[in-house]
Amino acid sequence: MDDLVPRLEGLLFPSVSGVAVLSIEVDIEWVTVRAKSSAAGHSCPGCGGWSTRVHSSYLRFPVDGPVGGRRVRLSLQVRGFLCGNSSCGRRTFVEQIAGLTRRHGRWTERLREVLASVGLAMAGRAGARLAGVFGVSVSRSTVLRMVEELPDPEPPAPRVVGVDEYAMPKGRV
Repeated sequence: MDDLVPRLEGLLFPSVSGVAVLSIEVDIEWVTVRAKSSAAGHSCPGCGGWSTRVHSSYLRFPVDGPVGGRRVRLSLQVRGFLCGNSSCGRRTFVEQIAGLTRRHGRWTERLREVLASVGLAMAGRAGARLAGVFGVSVSRSTVLRMVEELPDPEPPAPRVVGVDEYAMPKGRV
């Protein structure tokens, strides 16, 4: 099992660095993953200063997408840090694992991307039904909200610029 955990880390969190998987339990319906951050410290979101002074720790349970046809129950241990900068407005802050969590987020970043893609393809009600098929219970409003949070695509550069000859003699530019 010890040599299996690093390979499963790569399968479960392929684009996330700084996560150590502590244990994995698999049953008929669920895959339970216990993980924690493996970073030595974290930067303060207020001032950007680096801190290694741990204030506290607690468990987060972000919802993740299914793996191998089974729903994933993620138990993620995160740490709260003390900011060492006396001029910073924040005294404490909680680490966020890039590519996995965000502040006040209930879902992993991977699941957010999947829900946004489903919302783009199928819109609200149909997207919520499809998400239910792969084990994520969301409302149609949530699926549409995920689509609204996507950044606007960059408009293409114009190929031809037209000039209005009628407006030019009248002084309208």
